[in-house]
Amino acid sequence: MIHRQKILPFYMTYPFPFLFEEEDTVMRDLEYLQEMYPQEARKYQKTIMRLLDRFDYDGSVIYDEFPDRLAVYRIAQSIMGVIEEEQKQNGETIPEMQKNWVMELVQVLLFYEIYKRRQGKGLGFLKF
Repeated sequence: MIHRQKILPFYMTYPFPFLFEEEDTVMRDLEYLQEMYPQEARKYQKTIMRLLDRFDYDGSVIYDEFPDRLAVYRIAQSIMGVIEEEQKQNGETIPEMQKNWVMELVQVLLFYEIYKRRQGKGLGFLKF
């Protein structure tokens, strides 16, 4: 009995480029959905992205396998302080009753931004 080798189609011989293409598509979708955030959330997100650049280096707490909750909370607090200062300079203030809610929103946006950066460096747990 003669066994013949099956010939694979060309696109099956190098499947990896499709994985990267899929990851790019997912990131584009996520960025598009971020553009649909409400105006205040977009404003906070831009501030978070700008300030998180200071923590975007090899060995940073945001790239630890299990980031320390207290360290990330302190980053969120410092971002919240900058947001409050920028709003004071613009003649705006966050009402006292909404500060806890805004702080929680800042934390959620911060966690998401950390997640995106970890995925971009291939350090996240999930791979698209």
